[in-house]
Amino acid sequence: MSETTTFKPTLGLFDATMVVAGSMIGSGIFIVSADITRNVGSAGWLIMVWLITGFMTLTAALSYGELSAMFPKAGGQYVYLKESYNPLVGFLYGWSFFAVIQTGTIAAVGVAFCKFAGYFFPSLEMTDANILFSIGSLKVHTAQLVSILLIIFLTYINTRGIKGGKFIQTTFTVTKLLSLFGLIVFGLIMAKGNVWHANWADAWHMQKMVNSADTPINFDATILMPLMGAAAVGAIAASMVGSIFSSDAWNNVTFIAGEIKNPKKNIGLSLFLGTLIVTVIYVSTNLMYLAVMPLHDIAFAKSDRVAVAASNVIFGDIGTYVIAIMIMISTFGCNNGLILAGARVYYTMSQDGLFFKKAGTLNKNAVPGWALWAQCIVAGLLCLSGKYGDLLDMVSFVVVIFYVLTIAGIFILRKKRPDAERPYRAFGYPVLPALYIVMGSSFCILLFIYKREFTWPGLIITLIGIPLYYLAVRNSKKTA
Repeated sequence: MSETTTFKPTLGLFDATMVVAGSMIGSGIFIVSADITRNVGSAGWLIMVWLITGFMTLTAALSYGELSAMFPKAGGQYVYLKESYNPLVGFLYGWSFFAVIQTGTIAAVGVAFCKFAGYFFPSLEMTDANILFSIGSLKVHTAQLVSILLIIFLTYINTRGIKGGKFIQTTFTVTKLLSLFGLIVFGLIMAKGNVWHANWADAWHMQKMVNSADTPINFDATILMPLMGAAAVGAIAASMVGSIFSSDAWNNVTFIAGEIKNPKKNIGLSLFLGTLIVTVIYVSTNLMYLAVMPLHDIAFAKSDRVAVAASNVIFGDIGTYVIAIMIMISTFGCNNGLILAGARVYYTMSQDGLFFKKAGTLNKNAVPGWALWAQCIVAGLLCLSGKYGDLLDMVSFVVVIFYVLTIAGIFILRKKRPDAERPYRAFGYPVLPALYIVMGSSFCILLFIYKREFTWPGLIITLIGIPLYYLAVRNSKKTA
């Protein structure tokens, strides 16, 4: 197969914005509000968790605008970290990204697609009846194999060139944005005044909600444990694991800078527009949940599927299928964006001699075909492992650390390269970037104190990258 050596700038501002929004919205907004509500136990704090996450995401996106304008090339965050600090820090991000962050997200989103397709095709339900085979404690369901086929299909489409991926991304993102908007509108029209007032009657009294295992789920069986002081702060940090996961991947557009028209302008603008759209939709969706469902029904929705429960209230029995279709559209488009963008990071790492050499080549369609298939293989293995959800919880901590380091890089580069061209400067500098650093660092510290199961595994995965970095450097010198 013949190869080309340069990316083709194909994506405009609208396309880039759809990459941002489409990569962010997967299945999280339909599910994680249940766990958040169990942790904080009040309407006010449920919305506050989403507002804090939205503010952090918007602040980070506005800050990234300066970096994307300074380094408008493929690789995004990997490049920013390498330029701000050193190649090792950039590699640790790239390694974590390849090992778990991007590939684990692709796996989780793929399986989520199949889980909700199970409403229409019962053979895809994750039940013992649909186990294809077992190897020791490893059980492989039909849904896992179908999710792998989905990832292979989207990978193949993206190896055919950026235009195919662009079409899928734009079409599915517009569809899911309109669908979510419609759900919010219908939900608010069907709002129950008594439910809304009851949910907001004691909106700022934080309490942990625990349902008795011996009784059916109902309000009388719910144990309420008031939270104050350090316990309250820990509950907020634990809650934000879900909201941050649901709001992540907004930076994917920076990885495909080489394929965006006028990247110095359009990347920063697409980051702002995409994250703003998603933040408004996420907060509005949770307000809709509170308008149609009692707080304890949100907290203890079956299998945490809050959106399914809300849709049943709004549309009746058919609501389950309405949400299933929405989530299938959402996760399909989300995975396309993740697959499209992720391979560009491995391409840039390979160009620096820090990844497999083949990953640094473009195929005849001007896309990193080898890197796309390598990503596909790792994501497929994570699908089979069934551990993608656990891994993603574990790396939420690491993801935020890298965001904090990247935004701190703005301050470092202002000192290291004061005369460098900056077509766009971070909005609100130095206050907003510094505020994000404080908030992100606080989140990580609190997780480390109160939820260590979310911290040390992710750190171990990242630190494994240190010997791999020196091995890559040694091999690169040998082949130079």
